[in-house]
Amino acid sequence: MASVAQPAGPVYEDGVVRAFALATVLWGIVGMLVGVVIAAQLAWPELNLGIPWLSYGRLRPLHTNAVIFAFGGCALFATSYHVVQRTGQTRLFAPALAWFTFAGWQLVILLAAITLPMGFTSGKEYAELEWPIDILITIVWVVYAIVFFGTVGTRKIRHIYVANWFFGGFILAVALLHVVNSAEIPVSLWKSYSAYAGVQDAMVQWWYGHNAVGFFLTAGFLGMMYYYIPKQAGRPVYSYRLSIVHFWALIFTYMWAGPHHLHYTALPDWAQSVGMVFSLILLAPSWGGMINGIMTLSGAWNKLRDDPILKFLIVSLSFYGMSTFEGPMMSIKTVNALSHYTDWTIGHVHSGALGWVGLITIGSMYHLIPRMFGRVEMYSKRAIELHFWIATIGIVLYIAAMWIAGVMQGLMWRAVNPDGTLVYTFVESVKATHPFYIIRLCGGLLYLGGMLIMAWNVIKTVGAGKVEPQRIPAVLAHA
Repeated sequence: MASVAQPAGPVYEDGVVRAFALATVLWGIVGMLVGVVIAAQLAWPELNLGIPWLSYGRLRPLHTNAVIFAFGGCALFATSYHVVQRTGQTRLFAPALAWFTFAGWQLVILLAAITLPMGFTSGKEYAELEWPIDILITIVWVVYAIVFFGTVGTRKIRHIYVANWFFGGFILAVALLHVVNSAEIPVSLWKSYSAYAGVQDAMVQWWYGHNAVGFFLTAGFLGMMYYYIPKQAGRPVYSYRLSIVHFWALIFTYMWAGPHHLHYTALPDWAQSVGMVFSLILLAPSWGGMINGIMTLSGAWNKLRDDPILKFLIVSLSFYGMSTFEGPMMSIKTVNALSHYTDWTIGHVHSGALGWVGLITIGSMYHLIPRMFGRVEMYSKRAIELHFWIATIGIVLYIAAMWIAGVMQGLMWRAVNPDGTLVYTFVESVKATHPFYIIRLCGGLLYLGGMLIMAWNVIKTVGAGKVEPQRIPAVLAHA
């Protein structure tokens, strides 16, 4: 009997996914380039050329905003829009609004790139942007929530896959964090004062600051991990039950950890201790998620030999595990007395940023981009392999240099003579740190070089590909 031709079904809305994916690569290069420039300035301060716009104090917030919110943010938009459609087998809700989030987010990034070098800043870590941009961020984020949760609500699959739990949790938490911490009183177009004062302002800021790490840079990227590692490995998640426990334990525990940034300050001692205790508890769900991701390769470890994308994804989890062990350890008050205000903290941050966030994003983009442009794989597999090794060596150089420099700084600052005077001046600690700043710069240059290789590979892939609409598969009646 001859088969009956099926009518053409609806297609996924992938145009906005493609736009965010390409923006991810572009802003990654820009953000990391600024990072390399300021790393060079720390080794050779005269490199700012006496130009205020190029001073470290103005470029440093530009670097953090570009890497976190431009590079990381675009990656989160791209992957969440891609994953929520595939796991729900439905078209993106309100595609026009999705395109509004793309245009609005790029405008936020451009305004940040203009205002921060000009010195317009609220002075809050990871929340430096002034009030008009904060309002734009809020509008874009509300629209993002409408698109994402609207797509979840119109899904054709009854079950909500765990990756969407993490994406949804990240969207809701970041909205709460941004609105509360950015409450401010405008005094002019580009100047405002925080609605909070003194230690309350510090507490609100680090409740926000640490949870920007916890939700923007962890929960959202765990959403990537739970989708792209099983897809790339061709294996189911090791334990779906563990992934649900991981989600609830992580989102409950993370919210309480912020006070560990304020040890030995005016914050009440009990609040500091709450932050420390919850930071230590946080190790359990973090490592549970890491183990779940790595063990997804059970029975398929041989794939790591031949698949450089899997190397990015799995090694990112190794850095995630290392960073989420190091963070709780550094939150212990006696350890923090040595580590705080030193470059050890910088090493810890970049272990997570370059090792976890960077590698999981790059691996996810290498999986996503060819499929969005009508190809099975990237243009050059050897270029991906080269990128992996250059990036990994760069991370190791960077974080090892900062760990050694940080411990050395802490010990030098605490060394006292029998009469109670300091053994070393602060300037002597800066001089001793100089070689490690040069090593850090070399690590950053390697990591940036890897991103340039990725950009070349993406350009060749897009040029050789052909954009074709992807049909939404028919859903079985019992699904």
